[in-house]
Amino acid sequence: MKVPFIDITRYESGFLETVQTRASELLKNGHFVGGPIVGEFESALKKYTETNYALGCANGTDAIQLALRAAGVEKNDRVLLPDMTFWATFEAIVNVGAIPYTLDVSRETLHLTLEGVKEGIEKFNPKALLLVHLYGWASPDTMAIRKLCQEKGVLLIEDCAQAIDVKINGENILKNAPVATTSFYPAKVLGASGDAGGVFTTDEKVAMTAKILLNHGRTGHYDHGMIGWNSRLGAYEASFLLASLDHIDARIASRQKITESYRKRINNPAIRMMAPGEGITENGYLSVALMTPDTRAAFIEYLKAHNIGYGTVYPGAMSVQPGAEGHLGGKISHGNAEWISQSVINLPCFAYMTDEELDYVVDTVNAFKA
Repeated sequence: MKVPFIDITRYESGFLETVQTRASELLKNGHFVGGPIVGEFESALKKYTETNYALGCANGTDAIQLALRAAGVEKNDRVLLPDMTFWATFEAIVNVGAIPYTLDVSRETLHLTLEGVKEGIEKFNPKALLLVHLYGWASPDTMAIRKLCQEKGVLLIEDCAQAIDVKINGENILKNAPVATTSFYPAKVLGASGDAGGVFTTDEKVAMTAKILLNHGRTGHYDHGMIGWNSRLGAYEASFLLASLDHIDARIASRQKITESYRKRINNPAIRMMAPGEGITENGYLSVALMTPDTRAAFIEYLKAHNIGYGTVYPGAMSVQPGAEGHLGGKISHGNAEWISQSVINLPCFAYMTDEELDYVVDTVNAFKA
């Protein structure tokens, strides 16, 4: 049997027909950029995430840049971020002219901690913090970090590219986030058919500023009050995402079943199956395990030999990436991000994975000899 790491083509019955019908309507009406479908998607997204404002944009990286600028981050401002994240988080800070400072993460939660953020604020005196929620989880210290940033006057932007519909103590993570972003890259839990992203906020001024920035800084049809850029969400992607929203609960439930099954059934002592922290309800985006670095290489070869896909999200800390040189303002490292990057392994996880595929992965993993 062959089991891919991810399969994004397992659609619900009638889904493709719905997408094709809506695409045909867009073509007939000439609605290619903007149009009513974008507003319809944004309204549905706002309702689903329980946020005050939800804006679509061209991609998840743009979403972070829009959020940073709209929240008030300017050239040479210092911005904290975790050393364990995707490169887009780091480069978005650089692209708005700010200076990134990386903070180490916890080996237990794999996220930033309250104490780590406190240490970073005291050492670097930042303008902002980019709090990243990885793996379809969230930092268990999210609420405390929000409170700390408010008390210290630090702008908080939450990168929820992997965390759509993650819940903290039963509430949607985006509901009360001051400013947050997501990615609708096709592999995400709520994925488009191409690139797309979103910005969320509780602040009307931030929302209005982001809306202006993503459309060339336009304040009127030929009036430009800001230097923005073109990050408009296309009508087709909005239509695709709107159709996907109709099935998001079922897709998430399917993913959650897989990650929970792995944790309950995998009992190989060489593999430590990880779980979200207390109070966090995952969305099933990724299955996460840790191994010793010297064992992981052999395990990867074993998976390849048995036709099982895998991931290593992520295989390198931000502060040691070649591209960080000349841009990194400073770092606090206890070696955790580097260790995690050499230890993490992700097993296949996607909506509507079959029981036979799941059984095969579990049995194969349990049979691995370190």
